[in-house]
Amino acid sequence: MKVIVGFARIFVGILFIISGFVKLNDPVGFSYKLQEYFSPGVLDIPFLVPFALALAVFLVIVELLLGLTLILGYLKNLTRWSLLLMILFFTFLTFYSAYFNKVTDCGCFGDALPLTPWESFSKDVVLTILILIIFFNQKYITPLFNPSSHKWIFFLAFIGCLGFGYYVLMHLPAIDFRAYKVGVNISEGMKMPDDAKQAVYDYNWKFMVDGEEKIITTQGSYPSVDGEFIEVNTEVVEEGYVPPIHDFSLQQDGEDFTEEILNEPKVLMVSAYNLSKSEKAGWSAIKNQVDAAHKKGYHVIGLSASGPNEIAEIKDIYGIEIDFYFADETAIKTIVRSNPGLVTLEKGTIMQKLHWNDAEDLKLK
Repeated sequence: MKVIVGFARIFVGILFIISGFVKLNDPVGFSYKLQEYFSPGVLDIPFLVPFALALAVFLVIVELLLGLTLILGYLKNLTRWSLLLMILFFTFLTFYSAYFNKVTDCGCFGDALPLTPWESFSKDVVLTILILIIFFNQKYITPLFNPSSHKWIFFLAFIGCLGFGYYVLMHLPAIDFRAYKVGVNISEGMKMPDDAKQAVYDYNWKFMVDGEEKIITTQGSYPSVDGEFIEVNTEVVEEGYVPPIHDFSLQQDGEDFTEEILNEPKVLMVSAYNLSKSEKAGWSAIKNQVDAAHKKGYHVIGLSASGPNEIAEIKDIYGIEIDFYFADETAIKTIVRSNPGLVTLEKGTIMQKLHWNDAEDLKLK
C-alpha cells in the first residue's frame, strides 16, 4: 500500500501542478470557461459572472499549491480534505457537462490539451480514485525535504504564483497554446485537407403514421414512409476533422471581407470583443499606434462583436478613425487576451500580438 500511495501522491501532485500552471498562464481564458459554466444554460448562476476572473486566479493558484503541498507532505490534513472536495466538485461538473452536453471542453488544461466532456469526466474519475487512496492512507505520506523548509517553499511558490499571474494579466500569456499564435497563417489554419475525416450524423425523422409518432433514423437520405412528416433532429455520431481555425471571418454590412484582408501585405487589427466591456485606458494607449500605422501604410481595422452604436461612441470619444468589422466574439477572445488588443498581419500571417499595456512595443515596417 505504501508504494501505491507514493505513486498516487506523485502522480496527483504533478498533475495538479501542471494543470494549475497551464491555467495560470492564461487566467483570462479560464475565466471565459467559468463564465460558460455560470451561464443560464449550464449551472444558471449568472451573478458569479462578474467575479469569474478573480475566481479563476484563486482556483488555479489553489490547484497548483495543493499539488505542491501533496508532494512535499506539508499541511497533510488540509491538503487531503481540499483535494477530495475539489475533485468531487469537478467530477460532478464534468459529468453534468458530458451527460447534458453543456460545455464541450472543461478547460482543465486550458488550450494546451483540449479534452472532450467524457474524456474530462474519465480523467476526474481516475483522479477521484487516486485521491481517495491518499485520503484514507495519510499515514504513508512522509515529508519530502526537511519539514522546517516546507513553509518557505510554500511561501515562495505562493509569491511566484501571484507574480506570474499578475504579469500575464497585465500583458499576454507567456506561452501561447492557441491556434492564433504568432507565426500562424490564418488562411492555412482554416484549410480542410483533401483526406479530412468527414463527420457522421444520424438524422432522426419524425412522422405521424396511423395516428402514432414514429421515428426513422438514417444517415442523410429521406426515408420512404407512408405518413405525415413532423420534424427531423440531427445527432452527431462521429466527429469529423475540424481545422485549427474554424471561426474566423470579417463581415461588414452583410459582406465577407475575410479573404481580401488576409491577402493584404500590412494590416493592423485592433481587437475588442465587446466595446462596452473594453478597458478605457486601452484606447488611449493604442491611439498613437493606430495613427502611426496609418502613416506607415497599414490597413488599420477594428474587430468587434459590438453594434454600430458602441462603435460610434468609441470613435467619437477617442478619435480613432478605423473601419470596424464584425467578427465572432469567441474568435476575438481567442486571438488575443486583451480588450482592446493589437495584432499585425502580413498576408494573413500573425506577426505580432500585444496587450494594450504593451502598445508602445508595436513594431511597424
